[in-house]
Amino acid sequence: MSQSNIPATFDEISDAMRDYLAEIYRIGRGQLWVSTTLIAEQLAVSSPATVRMVRRLQERGLVEHLPYKGVRLTPDGATAALLAIRRHRLAERFLVDVLHFGWHEVHHEAEVMQRGITAAIEDHMDALMGFPTTCPHGDPIPSKTGTMPLLNDRPLTVVPKDTAGTISRVKTREPEKLQYLAAAGIIPGARFALKNRGPFNGPLRILLNERDEHIIGSELAAAIWVACDGDPSAKSEFSGGEDD
Repeated sequence: MSQSNIPATFDEISDAMRDYLAEIYRIGRGQLWVSTTLIAEQLAVSSPATVRMVRRLQERGLVEHLPYKGVRLTPDGATAALLAIRRHRLAERFLVDVLHFGWHEVHHEAEVMQRGITAAIEDHMDALMGFPTTCPHGDPIPSKTGTMPLLNDRPLTVVPKDTAGTISRVKTREPEKLQYLAAAGIIPGARFALKNRGPFNGPLRILLNERDEHIIGSELAAAIWVACDGDPSAKSEFSGGEDD
C-alpha cells in the first residue's frame, strides 16, 4: 500500500481537511452520501476546489467518492470529523462560559479559535469548564475518542399538542434568531408545554417554564429541538443532523 493510501490520524491532517470532513459529517449525518456541489455551497468554496480536496481526502483514506453518487466518510474520516466537531463545540462553550460571548456570536469565532487548539489545550479547556457535554446551543460534544452521544429529541414542529418536555438544542446559526430565542428564554434546559398548533403549518403556542407564553412561527419552531416527557431514552444523533 502506498503512503498516500494510509489513513491519516487527526493530528496529521490540515485544518482545511478537518473543515471538509466536519461539513461532510454535518450534511450527511455521518452516514449518507453527500454531493460535492452541496459541500461547496456549505463551505462557500468553488466546485473545482471541492473536487480537489475530496480527491486528497480519498487518497488519505478518509472518504469514498463515487461519480454521480457523491462523497461518504470512511470510519477513519468519521472519527476525524467528530474530533473536529468536538474542538469546535468546546471552543464555542469556552467563548460563552469563560469569555462571556453571546451564543449568537460564537460560531465564526470558534471556527477561527479551533485552528490554534492542540490536544493539550483541548484537555485543559475541557477540564477548566468541568467537562461539558453540550455546546451552548445544546448539541452534544463528541468524546475524545470520536464518539457522538446518543440523543432522543425531535423538532418542535412534529410534537403533538399538549406535549410537555425540555428544550434540548437550537439548530440554527443565524444570529438574529439566536438573539430572539435567548431574549425569550427559549434555550436548552428550559421546560416547555405545547398548548396549541395552528393548521397548515401555522404558529405554535407554547408555555415556557410553566409561566411565560410565546407564539412561535413554524419556521423558527423547526430549529427548536425538544426531548419530550415519556419518550424512550435512546435514539441516534444521526436523526437530527448537525449545525455546528
